Amino acid sequence: MGMIAIAIARIHNLFAVVMLTGIFSLLGAAAYVIMDAVDVAFTEAAVGAGISTVLMLATLALTTSEEKPSPKKNVVGALIVVTITGAVLIYGTLDMPHYGDPLAPVHQHVADRYIGQSGTEVGLPNVVTSVLASYRGYDTLGETYVIFTAAIGVLAILGRGRFPRRREEDIAEDDAQKTPDETARETGA
Repeated sequence: MGMIAIAIARIHNLFAVVMLTGIFSLLGAAAYVIMDAVDVAFTEAAVGAGISTVLMLATLALTTSEEKPSPKKNVVGALIVVTITGAVLIYGTLDMPHYGDPLAPVHQHVADRYIGQSGTEVGLPNVVTSVLASYRGYDTLGETYVIFTAAIGVLAILGRGRFPRRREEDIAEDDAQKTPDETARETGA
């Protein structure tokens, strides 16, 4: 995954970048399956490799497939921001329990309750479905809003250049050139 991330950052052909991003998401989904987070893997495969790849390919269909070179800007400032962000993220993981630790807090509180009582509390036989639909219902609804908002934003951005806005002067000029019969048909008179 690290090599793919470096390739994504270095390649200038946007079609290749989209394909590598989809492969990266599929590898991430495989990593989630290995870590026994199948529900997260499904989401990563569907959103990361599926919907995102389709949206990026649709964007490429309306634009060019080559990256336009831009003048070098403040590379040092960007490197500082990335380094600080990485350091904060690593610092945030230092007090996490080891992977698979049976004494981790996640295994001590609600996991047994979810497995033992979710069928009677929620009424669904599948534990993952009951957790996502009931116990984490607001979180799932929020994720749905985020995906919906992102899709609407992409569609709004892509559709903006397709139909240019007409200036009021152009509309007035078009109306002045119409014959009386055309004006009567449009107004229904």
